[in-house]
Amino acid sequence: MTRVAVIQAGTTLFDTPATLAKLERLAGEAAAGGAKLAVFPEAFVGGYPKGMDFGARVGSRTGEGRDWFARYHASAIDVPGPDCDAIGEVARTHELHIVVGVIERDGGTLYCTALTFGPDGAVIAKHRKVMPTAMERIIWGQGDGSTLPVVATEIGRIGAVICWENYMPLLRTAMYGQGVELYCAPTVDDRDTWALSMRHIAFEGRCFVLSAVQFMTRDDAPADCPIAKGGTLIRGGSIIAGPLGEVLAGPVYDKEAALFADVDVAALPRAKYDFDAIGHYARPDIFTLHVDRRPKPPVTFGEN
Repeated sequence: MTRVAVIQAGTTLFDTPATLAKLERLAGEAAAGGAKLAVFPEAFVGGYPKGMDFGARVGSRTGEGRDWFARYHASAIDVPGPDCDAIGEVARTHELHIVVGVIERDGGTLYCTALTFGPDGAVIAKHRKVMPTAMERIIWGQGDGSTLPVVATEIGRIGAVICWENYMPLLRTAMYGQGVELYCAPTVDDRDTWALSMRHIAFEGRCFVLSAVQFMTRDDAPADCPIAKGGTLIRGGSIIAGPLGEVLAGPVYDKEAALFADVDVAALPRAKYDFDAIGHYARPDIFTLHVDRRPKPPVTFGEN
């Protein structure tokens, strides 16, 4: 058995040092509770600016919106970079696997990224969200197939799928095809339907699903931030589900929380007895999936 934890907490928006301090505190609490893996929400480091429009309208952008994007860009982190190293040090100090959503800065473009750290502090996987949702496309770029990993660790095979990517059937199939056992789903989706979706994915993939949702209030954002005043911005809804769709912890709403569960990846074949989406229940004579894992840089240089 391995104890895992899902952390429900919110960013200190536009204040990355304060968010990293919160991550350090919460990771320490997870480790003190016996966890060997802690999953943090989508965009936890760098922030999810819910309710902001960055001055975007069809055919126009405002100067104020550009200023806010520059501030958001400054709150993002480089991978690799010093903030990334700081998260790694937290993982190393607590001998903890960490999956955390970050806003990754790469030149002038931001990506919604999930980083996986090993207990030695090294980044062992990086996944960039391949399809930002709705207005997210204004502020985030798209990842490509080169960052769709499932990594083998001493506690199981870990993969990360971010927010509404979990509604992309072929992306889920790519995770199942890599033998994911600890399926991590960082998100900011606080709808009632989210927990149902996580249970479905656990049942479909016959894996453990660990979904961390932000809990963020207006007080977590600066006073001058152009979003609604007062109240809860993201209400949580974190959940841990087992391979037959059973709820192991959560969902929890309207507060910061840490959810724990004891999981046994060695027992997953028991769940696959009557359904294996990429095995005996597949029909490769009818359906096949090809995943292009090549990086797609916009500029390449070759020798004549």
